[in-house]
Amino acid sequence: MKFLVSLVMFSLLVNGFAFAQTLIQDSCKKAAVKEPALIYNFCVDSLTQDPQSKTATTLEGLILASTKNAAVKTMNVKGIAEQIFKGKGYGGIEAELHDCVEFYDDANDLLNTALASVQSQDYKTANEDFSIALDVLGNCKDGIQEINKQKSPVSNENNILLQKILIPFVFNNMLR
Repeated sequence: MKFLVSLVMFSLLVNGFAFAQTLIQDSCKKAAVKEPALIYNFCVDSLTQDPQSKTATTLEGLILASTKNAAVKTMNVKGIAEQIFKGKGYGGIEAELHDCVEFYDDANDLLNTALASVQSQDYKTANEDFSIALDVLGNCKDGIQEINKQKSPVSNENNILLQKILIPFVFNNMLR
């Protein structure tokens, strides 16, 4: 009897993960068609590596999980920018790096507001917050490039973060 119960539980667990995997792949495929800047493989990899995404059963569940994931990444990139700023390793762009730290704080606040909006099914407001968060990321890169004609020292991390925010942004648009 224990074996039978274990077998049933195992098959339900495998079936649940298979459903989540299909949801992730299908959602990322549709999102990449809607928004060509979104990289399909990045979307799938990012979501399949996130335990919350793996248990999502709806697109809204994926939005919630990917928004939390993007907020965590935002704070990680902010920490990198702070370390570079404190290390004084990039002469001449201290003011711009300081601005970047503030931009990442703003983006994190916007993502948390978007998360609350999705939870209350206010997808229009969430869309606005995601959109502004994406714009804020560009401010860091643009500020450094325009003033000092240098590549941002957090450019690679910023590009990854851009993709992480694009995921819930495009998913959210799919619900509207």
